[in-house]
Amino acid sequence: MKPNFSLRLRVFNLNCWGIPYLSKHRADRMKRLGDFLNMESFDLALLEEVWSEQDFQYLRQKLLPTYPAAHYFRSGIIGSGLCVFSKHPIQEFTQHIFTVNGYPYMIHHGDWFCGKAVGLLVLQLSGLVLNAYVTHLHAEYNRQKDIYLAHRVAQAWELAHFIQCDLGYRLLKEWTGLHDAYLETRDFKGSEEGCTMVPGNCYVNQKELERFPCGIRIDYVLYKAVSGLYISCKTLKTTTGHDPHSGSPLSDHEALMATLCVRHSPPQHNPSSTQGSAERSPLISVLRETLTELDLAVAQACWWATVAGYAIGLGLLLLAVLCALAAGGGFREVAILLWTPSVGLTLAAGAVYIFHMQEAKGLCKARAELQHVLGRAREAQDLGPESQPALFLGHQEGDRAEDQ
Repeated sequence: MKPNFSLRLRVFNLNCWGIPYLSKHRADRMKRLGDFLNMESFDLALLEEVWSEQDFQYLRQKLLPTYPAAHYFRSGIIGSGLCVFSKHPIQEFTQHIFTVNGYPYMIHHGDWFCGKAVGLLVLQLSGLVLNAYVTHLHAEYNRQKDIYLAHRVAQAWELAHFIQCDLGYRLLKEWTGLHDAYLETRDFKGSEEGCTMVPGNCYVNQKELERFPCGIRIDYVLYKAVSGLYISCKTLKTTTGHDPHSGSPLSDHEALMATLCVRHSPPQHNPSSTQGSAERSPLISVLRETLTELDLAVAQACWWATVAGYAIGLGLLLLAVLCALAAGGGFREVAILLWTPSVGLTLAAGAVYIFHMQEAKGLCKARAELQHVLGRAREAQDLGPESQPALFLGHQEGDRAEDQ
């Protein structure tokens, strides 16, 4: 690679809020989104919550002259809602579906039916291989009482593993060492504090933001570079509750528009022992907090599975009694009348048991891995910085752009 190598990459990200029949003005917003993307001509557009494949096909045709490469990530019953549009050829693509993803009986939330996932596409620009990730973790419906926090934590851990081979072994920002474009850029224009769900957006439920007058930041552009390269965020912009051209919002989320600059960088010296120790402290704190949340979630999942197990036993006992009554002939009519609800109770309890056992196993898997990592992190901290290369492999930086 030439010493004076440099590359500028313009990235667009938007959670499109594209729920068929439920999202307001969906068709009009998709049309205006296509017009906006064609006008701006980004290198890469990463979209979430495009739940209708018809919407993707509409954007595909509309954006074809400007973005000749595109892919829609399919998963679950409804779909992942993830899609990408690129000015540059896509060399490869794949996806990983998260193990735990909400509850099937929370139908009004619907995340369980969507098959939340992370999508990876591999691009090649000017001889540089670029891995771009697009993902959408479980939605946050109530920041004060978040019943899905453990599921998002487990998804974040799976996400860290999915990008492990490219980015090293660090949990998203701490574990993977990814840089947050909002925190790193010196040229930010947009919503206050970088919020991507703001009160000024007419599609946002204002009651959800009563305690957050500036809004909340739940959409991110993260990036990292391999050894020999340096990535910086030159500019970052967000929409501010309306489309910059037409005035009406493109979604209930604000769009992110980042300009990333990639250039050659001489090899870096290993960080000092003081710096290494300081870097491990926030990592250990994050791991401890994560484990606490997973412990609570595992206990709750096991409790529900136990209750469902007792309900199954009760249902089977009731069915046995009804069979005996029906065979005796004395209470045949009553037995037949109660047969259907008894079968329904047993089957429903069985479904609840299976789901929560599956949930518990998925959360236990993430917990066991995190406990192992935390133990090694503590060992590294106790033994001193000289042990870090042996305990934490792949500390070199990894070049990728990742969107959440």
